[in-house]
This record gives sequence, structure tokens and C-alpha cells, in this order.
Amino acid sequence: MDLGLRGKVALVTGAARGIGYAIAARLAEEGCDIGICDVKGVEAALPAFTTHGVRAHGVVANVMEPSEVERFVVECAGALGGVDLLVANAGGAFGKNFLESTADDWLKTFQLNLFHAVQSIRSAIPYMRERGGGSILLIASISGWKPAPRSQYGASKAAEIYLASSLAREFAPYMIRVNALSPGSTVFPEGGWDTFRKDQPQRFDDFVAREFPSGRMADPTEIADVAVFLLSGRACRINGANIQCDAAQGQPTVEK
Repeated sequence: MDLGLRGKVALVTGAARGIGYAIAARLAEEGCDIGICDVKGVEAALPAFTTHGVRAHGVVANVMEPSEVERFVVECAGALGGVDLLVANAGGAFGKNFLESTADDWLKTFQLNLFHAVQSIRSAIPYMRERGGGSILLIASISGWKPAPRSQYGASKAAEIYLASSLAREFAPYMIRVNALSPGSTVFPEGGWDTFRKDQPQRFDDFVAREFPSGRMADPTEIADVAVFLLSGRACRINGANIQCDAAQGQPTVEK
């Protein structure tokens, strides 16, 4: 299926590895010019995108700083000629369970997840309006509605899901769609689940056997396939949605 994305400019935060990298790579395969940011590994990631004959621009940026997010969007828009698609993918959590976490852990978790998404959107919207429309995807999590340890993470992801539904109505007159995608647990090299698997293999295996009817965690490319469809015009009637992508996973995480 031709998704009609060739020639679009797509920006992806936190895209040097993992889900963000997989999404950027799939978008490059579809013919999008790619702009990415991350705190490290940016230059090493770019060749995988340009092998598809598209342009790629990378920015080393800390998305917890609003000025850094704005710089990423402005620099990529200048280098690539605008912005059509935005994926707010960067995310994570600070602190442990509620009684062991501080107010600062909560603030930093919301900065990394929700507030970085807000600033990304705020910076990209003017470019999308100039081009007559666009598509925005927030990478949330099933932790946004399935209870689990580290409530600061789940609460920030729930906020991202709400943000997508709210902004979808606000931006629809500008022909800009906004959706959320909520992956289940996804394993990739040097990611959190990969570390857990290496450090505590039996607990990892027990968790997978208990919570995954399919018997395995997701691969980032499987999340990317859904993301790229949602960003494309083929999904033009999907707006303000939260798409669950977890293969019927049960509990979203385990206390590590």
C-alpha cells in the first residue's frame, strides 16, 4: 500500500534508537525527509535514513529543555524546508514507587513526557499551517490507563493521551490531525527491558509468560508500522484517537 508520504518532512524526537529510530526508519522507507533529535547517537543513526534516498538532519538536544526542543524543530525545518509530520516519542521515568519518589521525580517525568510533547507541537504547528496541514503522533503507553508501579510515568502518559484528543479538535480546522499511540512493553538493545532481561532473566521470563498471551514482547518495527500508517493520509479519518498496540498485554510493567 502506498501511504502517500513521499516528499513529506517528518520530525521524530528521541530517535537515535528504539521505537523512535524504528519510526524514523519506516518514514524514510516511505520517502520522507527525516529530522531527529536525541541526547546521543544522532550522527550514527542518520546513515540508515539516507540510504533510502531521502535527506536527514540530526540535532543533539535535551528535550527536557523547552528551548532545546524549539531549536530542534526550527533547525530541522530550516534544513529540510518545513514540517509535515511530528512524532513526540522521547520519554521515560524518574524515581521509583510513589513513597520512594520525590516531587522533583514527578516534575522531571512530566517534563520528559508531556511537556516535551507540548513544546514540540507548539514549535511545529506554524510550519504545518504554512503547508496547509499535517499530522502529529504522541507516543504514549498502555501505562496511561493500566495501573502499575511508578505512577508518575503512567500519569504523564495519561496526560499525553488526553492532550492528543483535545488538540485534535482544536487543530482540525487547520487540517492537522493529532493522535496517540500506546505501545505495550517493547524490547530493543540497550533499552530498559533488555537490561532487565540480562540482569534478571528468570523474572523477565516469568513476566512475559504471565502478561503476554502471544508469548513475547514487541519489536520496535512492529510499533513503527502502526505509527507510520497513523501519520499517513490513509488514516485521514483517525483523529483524536489513542491506538492501543500491545497484543493484549496484561500488566504494563513490573517492579524492577
